Amino acid sequence: MEFDQVCQLARRISRPHRIARGAKFKLRDHDPADTGPLGDEHKPAAKEALEAGRDALAQLQDMLYAQDRWSVLLVFQAMDAAGKDGAIKHVMSGVNPQGCQVYSFKAPSAEELDHDWMWRCVRALPERGRIGIFNRSYYEEVLVVKVHQGILDAQKIPPVLLHERVWDERYRDIRGFERHLAANGTLILKFFLNVSRAEQKRRFLERKKALLAEKR
Repeated sequence: MEFDQVCQLARRISRPHRIARGAKFKLRDHDPADTGPLGDEHKPAAKEALEAGRDALAQLQDMLYAQDRWSVLLVFQAMDAAGKDGAIKHVMSGVNPQGCQVYSFKAPSAEELDHDWMWRCVRALPERGRIGIFNRSYYEEVLVVKVHQGILDAQKIPPVLLHERVWDERYRDIRGFERHLAANGTLILKFFLNVSRAEQKRRFLERKKALLAEKR
């Protein structure tokens, strides 16, 4: 498949799932089971496009490194069991690992809790000419942290600053942070992997079954 054909197919597949230029988006308005134009009859072509896309990505990575002006940041967020690890592994398998770094953000360490909540993400940003992948990111700070008060308490923020506007301020900080990165040559692409509750349950049960089998 030629490079132009790969691009055309990729655009056609992603168009229903792509949000750009500040367009409004509500997750509840989108059925996770709706694959858009990617029906079963298109899957062989999509698989071929994925293979060709990996080759194209490797070529573009060489150009990114040689130019040494831009960096690329890929941010992956997802429902639990939605497949972030698998998506990162399969899509990025064609790139040179020396120019690509993956960071998984889990529970913060003691050192990270002694800094502001954005610090650990800032220190993991890709250099110019490189690709950085965030497996979860600073968006956790307005998702998981917003739900679990204990996590917020552990961040050692002075109580006087934990007012009712704290979440609005974090949304503002995230927008400002991304504007700053974009203005300095970092291309940010964000991906949210969504699954239905039924599919999520099925995957959890499969995972549990596999763990039980390992213990036997």
